[in-house]
This record gives sequence, structure tokens and C-alpha cells, in this order.
Amino acid sequence: MSTFMAKAETLERKWYVLDAAGKPLGRTAAVAAMLLRGKHKPEFTPHVDCGDFVIIVNADKAVLTGKKLEQKYYRHHSGWVGGLKEVQYKTMMSEKPETAMHLAVKGMLPKNSIGRHSATRLKIYRGPDHKNAAQKPEVWDK
Repeated sequence: MSTFMAKAETLERKWYVLDAAGKPLGRTAAVAAMLLRGKHKPEFTPHVDCGDFVIIVNADKAVLTGKKLEQKYYRHHSGWVGGLKEVQYKTMMSEKPETAMHLAVKGMLPKNSIGRHSATRLKIYRGPDHKNAAQKPEVWDK
């Protein structure tokens, strides 16, 4: 008996909705990364992109525990001298909560072509409404 290996042509992708209201940002991001990667499926194969589509709603209502709103910073560098930019998470969560959620999920995906391709299947919305009702997404509640 040989080991089953999933093929990209035979995969069936589903759509799932995650509600981030009142939940920690990192917990929601971890569940989203697991769904995007496909680790919840019994036919998971590490070298095949077998994940599903994920819609995260209420990203503005996600919470950061402890003193992370004041103490945590998002930093990036332009590559030039003195080009370090940093944004406090308090301002990021008030102005662009979708970006904060996207960065959290992206950090939990593999740093290769499978991770980059998986990140394109992530849709994040600030409020409770989303534009993907035609895909008939299921609510993920586990």
C-alpha cells in the first residue's frame, strides 16, 4: 500500500468565514493560516497547495491582549539610510485593521511559493459584510 499524495488538479477548494469580533488577533490569524494551508484536511500534502479560501470579517473588532496596543510596533525599512518606519499597533488597528490582520496571517504561512500563493486566497473585511456571498462560504466555528 502506498502513501496518498494530493494533486493540485483534483483538489476541491471551499470558502470559509471567520468572525474576528472579540477574539484575539493572533488566534484568528492562526486559524486562518491553518485553513489557507489546508492542514485541516485529511488529504494534506506538505508540498502541494491544498488550502481553502478564507474570509475574515469584523477585523476592526479583533483585540490585542495585554499592553500590545501600546508596546507593539510594526517596523519596515526602505533600504535607505535612516529609512526605518515604525507604526504603533494602536494606530494601525484604528486606521487599517485589515493590514494588521493580513500581516499576522502572512507571518504564519510558509516563506516560499506555496505561502505566497496561499496568501492570495485570504479576503479581509473591516465590518460584518463581505462581497463573497456568491461563493456560498461556510462559517468556521471549530
